[in-house]
Amino acid sequence: MSSWLNPSPAQAWILLATAGVLEVAWAVGMKYTDGFARPLPTTIVVAIALASFWLLALAMKPLPVGTAYAVWVGIGAAGAAALGIVLFGEAASFARLACIALIVAGVIGLKLVHD
Repeated sequence: MSSWLNPSPAQAWILLATAGVLEVAWAVGMKYTDGFARPLPTTIVVAIALASFWLLALAMKPLPVGTAYAVWVGIGAAGAAALGIVLFGEAASFARLACIALIVAGVIGLKLVHD
């Protein structure tokens, strides 16, 4: 029987997805730190980043490093780009959306081909 601190592969994927969502949160949150000049948003961003790193590290116990890291980065990149469009009015051109879709497809592909 595995625990969340020593996860099974199925648990590791849940931890990895959670770590990816937290990566989106701290990446977007950095916009609100004003270059780390605002103490409260900075503290929140650092805490969220540390939680994301910790969950990523736990997920890497049973998962291959390359797969786990690529999925984590992919979730973070696609999520941050999507929230940039929604929250900050960043460009939503066809090419940009297509590239985000390619990142998402890559993340899904890595999950599907994982041994």
